[in-house]
Amino acid sequence: MTVLRIDSSIQGPVSASSELADVAEAEWTTVRPGTAFVRRHLGAAPLPADAWANAIHAKFSPADQRTAEQRDALTLAEQLTAEVRDADAAILALPLYNYGVSQHVKTWIDLVMAGTPDPTERLLDGKPVIVLTTRGGGYGPGTPREGWDHNTSYLRRVVEDIWGADLTLIERELTLAGVNPAMDALRDTAELLKKAAHEAATHAGRTLASR
Repeated sequence: MTVLRIDSSIQGPVSASSELADVAEAEWTTVRPGTAFVRRHLGAAPLPADAWANAIHAKFSPADQRTAEQRDALTLAEQLTAEVRDADAAILALPLYNYGVSQHVKTWIDLVMAGTPDPTERLLDGKPVIVLTTRGGGYGPGTPREGWDHNTSYLRRVVEDIWGADLTLIERELTLAGVNPAMDALRDTAELLKKAAHEAATHAGRTLASR
C-alpha cells in the first residue's frame, strides 16, 4: 500500500497540522507496518509559483513549440498528478492561512489538475483520505469571524467532490491560544479542541488503515 502525505505548514517543528498528520500516520503504520509513504512538504519546499501558468501554456502549445520552462512545468504537473492517482490513500495536512487555502497548496492543487488530460478524472476515486486542517483563531457560529474560513469548504470541494475521495475531515481551531496573549482566555477551550482533534486523528489513522 502507498500513502501520499502532503504537509504545507510554514511552522516547521511546531506545526499543529503536521502534528495531527504525525498522529494519523503513527496509527496507520501500527496497523500496516509495511506501508510506503510518498511525501511532499509544500511549506518547506514550495513548488515554483510560475509552474502552473507554464504547464497550462504547454498544454495549449504544439510540443515542438514549447519553451524549456513549459516542458519542465508540464513534466512536474504530470508527476504530481501521478502521485495523487497512484496513491492508495492520502494524509493531507493543510492549514488555513489568511482566511483561505495557502498559495503553495493552491499551486499544488492547480498543478495536479493541470497534469491530467481529463479534467473530470476522479484521481482519488473511493480512496480513503484524511484532511487535517488547523486554524489559529475561532471561526465557528457566533464568533466575530464566523464565515471567514474560506479554506475548509474549498478543500472539501476539491478532494471529495472533484477528486472523489472517501474523505475524513479533521479540524482544530484556536491553535494560537497560548501563543497570542490576546487569546489567553481561550487556552482551556483550545486544549479541549486539541485533545478532540488528536483523538480523531488517532481513530482515523487506525480505522482507515484497517480497511
